[in-house]
Amino acid sequence: MSKILALDYGTVRTGIAVTDDMQLIASGLTTIETNKLMAFLKTYIPAENVELVLVGEPKQKDGTPSQVEEKIKGFMQAFKKIFPKLEVKRVDERYTSKMAFQTMIDSGLKKKQRRNKALLDEISATIILQEYLYNL
Repeated sequence: MSKILALDYGTVRTGIAVTDDMQLIASGLTTIETNKLMAFLKTYIPAENVELVLVGEPKQKDGTPSQVEEKIKGFMQAFKKIFPKLEVKRVDERYTSKMAFQTMIDSGLKKKQRRNKALLDEISATIILQEYLYNL
């Protein structure tokens, strides 16, 4: 089989999570500066046999798109030019940051460690991926 990759796209950083080859377990992979994201994906996707990319869809509480949505659409257009045959799905990511922060508290991270926004983004991407796998 192949892997599923999830992106919690942000204007500064993007959290990345990935499944195992059997697509059973979602694990945080890394957080990367968004301006370096495409270069990372160009190397990672072919090397790791990724068949599906999930991109978080940030929405307001009322369901309207958040402010970062326009940047995500631009990223997705560029992504499709580079990976035209790779399937991309959008996944509602409302409340993933709050869930990620609670996960950090529940796992016993100290207050200083919980300030690590890169870790928060990686955990958020993992939650996006877990939700997708759960709903398969």
